[in-house]
Amino acid sequence: MLELHEVATALVAPGKGILAADESIATMSKRLESVGVSPSADMRRDYRQLLLTTPGLGNWISGVILSDETLGQNLPDGTPFGEAATALGIMVGVKVDTGVSPLPFSDGGLITEGLDGLRGRLGDYRERGAIFAKWRAVLNPAMLHWRTVHANAHALARYAVLCQTAGIVPIVEPEVLMYGSHGLAACQAATTDVLGAVFGELDTMGVDLRGIVLKPNMVVSGTGHEDQAGPAEVARGTLQVLAATVPPAVPGIAFLSGGQSNEQACANLAALNAQAATGGAPPWRLTFSFGRALVSDALRTWHGMPANARDAQNKLAANCRRASEASKGPVNAAAGA
Repeated sequence: MLELHEVATALVAPGKGILAADESIATMSKRLESVGVSPSADMRRDYRQLLLTTPGLGNWISGVILSDETLGQNLPDGTPFGEAATALGIMVGVKVDTGVSPLPFSDGGLITEGLDGLRGRLGDYRERGAIFAKWRAVLNPAMLHWRTVHANAHALARYAVLCQTAGIVPIVEPEVLMYGSHGLAACQAATTDVLGAVFGELDTMGVDLRGIVLKPNMVVSGTGHEDQAGPAEVARGTLQVLAATVPPAVPGIAFLSGGQSNEQACANLAALNAQAATGGAPPWRLTFSFGRALVSDALRTWHGMPANARDAQNKLAANCRRASEASKGPVNAAAGA
């Protein structure tokens, strides 16, 4: 059995990132409906099968995050999804939180649920082949009450220590949302506060930082802000936050896309690696754990039609290849100039 440190390091191996294909049943059903596909369990399975069986996927993807539903499904030949991914050289992860609910006395903040019964569920996921997991905290910079920050940081730390106890690498995902009218400075301040609180709680809980992967947002302008920061500004602000909050023991940082297009997310990731390289090798690998930025083009191309599967897989492969190149270093550095 691989050690936690080995799994965490392998997830952020050079040139590779993590594919997030872990949407809840409700979210995945809405996305299928948006392209005219029936939101059935079979269609959700077929879509995830299309992603996983994309030729060459393992060249760019180290691990895939699946939902509880998908981890319990089989391919048409009867092979469980977990076994199929492992056979392709792709590590299997699973989303273990159960969504968000309002946090009392926090001025509209949300708290991620799912700690009840998590210890037992992790054992079951481990038996089904999962060797890493994901828990997402959702934080709105316009409603960043201290209770929301600390409640979510505490929940992330409790999740992380339960994962490590079960022999599973936790992906720690505190997401400061990009939707809103806030500017880059507000996102940077909020992300600094959130990551500082998260690592404080991880330390309190005794989490081994060498056996986690951090999945934060990039520091970007809110989607409704009139001044949209370019890749160089995004990279500068993000690296300042990381330097101030993330201990060097963490092996890698796999950024979420958060609603960015593939081109935008990859340009920002390339600029991050380019700027990080100018100061010498950073203490952490900087890579990607994208969802929509990798798969949206494939979903729109597929439309639930088997005849479109190869074209859809080609779209996914192209997006994964671009993200892989952006994770290697100063690729497309001109985009950040």
